[in-house]
Amino acid sequence: MKTVICPGSFDPVTKGHMDIIERASRLFDKVVVAVLNNSSKNPCFTIEERIGLLKETTTHLKNVEIETFDGLLVDFAKIKGASAVVKGLRAVTDFEYEFQMSMINKKLCPEVETIFLNTSQEYMYLSSSVVKQIAAAGGDISLFVPEEIRDKIVDRLLNM
Repeated sequence: MKTVICPGSFDPVTKGHMDIIERASRLFDKVVVAVLNNSSKNPCFTIEERIGLLKETTTHLKNVEIETFDGLLVDFAKIKGASAVVKGLRAVTDFEYEFQMSMINKKLCPEVETIFLNTSQEYMYLSSSVVKQIAAAGGDISLFVPEEIRDKIVDRLLNM
């Protein structure tokens, strides 16, 4: 059984994130979506809220689990028995950062591979930061986030 980790902060989850998670779920037996608990960031949503939003948007994916982790990604991958980490790439700038991280992870844990999935063309411009900016300004984020969680995201970002 091939298990992979799909890590991120998911603050909030976007249709671009869902594109990568759904595609990974078709390629692998089990996908663990790992929500990073990064104390150096100031997220809009708590870790519990981000996990909840992801659980709502992945109910149709029977081979996907949502979890959180602290520490090194490769340590979490080993704990979960994952053979790879799946990362989505939007642009060359994503590649440069993710390539560096994959090389560091390979040094720390040679048995865990990094697999890059190019983001679908329709989501290449999309990021959680853009969603937060649009929502905070009162704009419509319907095209950018899963419908089932849109209102929760809007409510939070308009009331910050």
